[in-house]
Amino acid sequence: MKGMRTRVALIALAIGAAVGSAFGPSARGSDLSSPTGTRGLIMIDKMGGYVRFFDPVSHRELSSLVPGPSTTIRPHELVIAPDHRTAYVSVYGDGVYGKNPHPGHTIAIIDLETHKMVGSIDISPYEAPHGLQVDAAGTLYAACDLSRKVLIIDPRARRIEAAIDVEGTGHRIALLPDASKLYVANKNDRLFVSVVDVKARRMVGKVPMPNGSEGIVAAPDGRTVLVADLTDPYIHVISTATDKEVDRIRVQGAEKGIYKIFYSPDGRLVLTCLSSGQLNIFSATDLHAPQRVVQSAGTALMGIAFSADGRTALVGNHGEGTVSRIDLKTAMVTDTFPAGKGVESLAYF
Repeated sequence: MKGMRTRVALIALAIGAAVGSAFGPSARGSDLSSPTGTRGLIMIDKMGGYVRFFDPVSHRELSSLVPGPSTTIRPHELVIAPDHRTAYVSVYGDGVYGKNPHPGHTIAIIDLETHKMVGSIDISPYEAPHGLQVDAAGTLYAACDLSRKVLIIDPRARRIEAAIDVEGTGHRIALLPDASKLYVANKNDRLFVSVVDVKARRMVGKVPMPNGSEGIVAAPDGRTVLVADLTDPYIHVISTATDKEVDRIRVQGAEKGIYKIFYSPDGRLVLTCLSSGQLNIFSATDLHAPQRVVQSAGTALMGIAFSADGRTALVGNHGEGTVSRIDLKTAMVTDTFPAGKGVESLAYF
């Protein structure tokens, strides 16, 4: 009987490990900014104004929904809750950064099992929610660029807990894995990255960015934050211990600034997206090591979704209404398929 109980326990542990692997790093307590999984694929079709669901294997579109009052008040960014049951989608407005005449003021709540919108969080009086992050407890963080605030939100109660002044028009944000600090990219409005103490709920520092800042991401170990230069082809490395820039990496083959920057879920790779359609793959352990370059991945690359097996990534071609599949080992495009009018962000779950 004792031996049987031992065998049952071992089987249960194996099943648990398999389920954890299937549900991606969030289920394993890893990096929440790069969710992955095998159950589904969600895409935010910013240009079309839809949230779209695709089969994660065949890339066939399954369903779509409008997350805002109309398709002209468009969604931009998303995060996946730690339990992988819910997605939160920022409904930004009818324009783009710097030209958004009718800003949105909601964050849509999407049920990932049913592919349905089950509610929204009204963030009024704050406007233009864009960059989103979530912590391990499920607390939601949203940058509202027109309001110059980062909101801390209880998504279950659908209530704003704090509105933190970050001085600049924060467009994208990076939360440290322990949720102790948050870093805000202010594009070209304020030439610094704002540093927020989450527990104190106030801005505590500025990291100079003379050319402005675009994409931003925290390392899975929380020791550094990577910032994409707005105008020049560089990645800036911020030490989270000192909140100072400690390194700068040239992006090979690029002539202008970088759109977005991502860590792979396993923390081994860093990927950058360029408006030219180029994607660069870096070793996360040595950002100065030779880069692998994917040419002509699409047009105006924006978001990336990483497969659960770590072999491939999907990149949204925001400029042409397609998504390309990248083999991360060979750095080659293996497939391109239609997806709405222009996908800004996407994720497996």
